[in-house]
Amino acid sequence: MGNLRSVQKALEEVGAKTKVTADPADLKKCAKVVFPGVGSFGDAMKELDRLGLADAIRDSVAGGKPFLGLCLGLQLLFETSEESKGVRGLSILKGEVRRFRFPRGGLKVPHMGWNDIKRSPGRKVGRADILSGVPDGSYMYFVHSYYVKPEDKKAALTVTGYGIDFVSGVSAGNVHAFQFHPEKSQAVGLRILKNFVDLK
Repeated sequence: MGNLRSVQKALEEVGAKTKVTADPADLKKCAKVVFPGVGSFGDAMKELDRLGLADAIRDSVAGGKPFLGLCLGLQLLFETSEESKGVRGLSILKGEVRRFRFPRGGLKVPHMGWNDIKRSPGRKVGRADILSGVPDGSYMYFVHSYYVKPEDKKAALTVTGYGIDFVSGVSAGNVHAFQFHPEKSQAVGLRILKNFVDLK
């Protein structure tokens, strides 16, 4: 659902061998999974279920493969979204997806453009870290009307301010995901993709 080619090109630029696929069997064979997306939470889940990809993604994560979700690919990891009431997400992470709501005349929705990310309190740089070499306060490119609210605060990796401080990145075990678009975020975004490609 969306920006597959631009993500593929960015990954190849940092040394990855890639395959764009809608075949669940390919997910069993690959070393890592990148799950980008734009569009509606409900429509995307319907398509994932139709293709048999929802279970294939869950199985990949459960099997310990490094996983990277981008934009909608972050939101779909969670259980529910205000965008699509009654639709269950992948439920890999506990929590919900909420819509930005600001007073009339306040900040615009969608949140669009460059904004900075800061490492969540208590999340220090570790060995083989997905944010290795990414300075705190780096600017990334965002386009979204919804944000994730993880139940487990320890899953939050980065936060960003837009009227509120919202979780803009998560990292839990082999699962990493970001609300922003690293493939559109110049050198610092490519560094995140390179870090993911280099994960063992």
